[in-house]
Amino acid sequence: MNMSPPIATLHPVQVADTPLKGVRSNIVQSIRAFRVPDLQDAAATLGHHFLYANRAHAQSKQDILDLIGQQFMLTVSVGKNFDSLYDSMTDPVHKSGPQPGFVVVLEHIPANAKFDKEAREQLLDIFRDTADYWGDRKIPFRCFYSFR
Repeated sequence: MNMSPPIATLHPVQVADTPLKGVRSNIVQSIRAFRVPDLQDAAATLGHHFLYANRAHAQSKQDILDLIGQQFMLTVSVGKNFDSLYDSMTDPVHKSGPQPGFVVVLEHIPANAKFDKEAREQLLDIFRDTADYWGDRKIPFRCFYSFR
């Protein structure tokens, strides 16, 4: 005897069914009231990639780039500049096949003399540009960040 529900009752999960309701599909914003486990669960529920980078021990731009490359498991070397970070999160990923969407968390971005306000803004601008790139392709890219 088949106990599965009738097909008519099955429906895809909507963003409104997750903590991401009310969050634009392509945005970079402070993590504020969101909790990392809730964002991870929302990504899983929606079938999106969840990318997490904790930079609590990073001090410099190079530390940041190295940790993001390692923690995001990027296949393209991030190198020594923010442009290569952008490149590694866009074209190679797009060319690798269809992408369902992304929820990205950048936790504990340093705020110190080696990674000053200008460097923090440059980093966030790369993620804003990446959100725009994916938005142009109608792929959700939500990035949440916090400073330490």
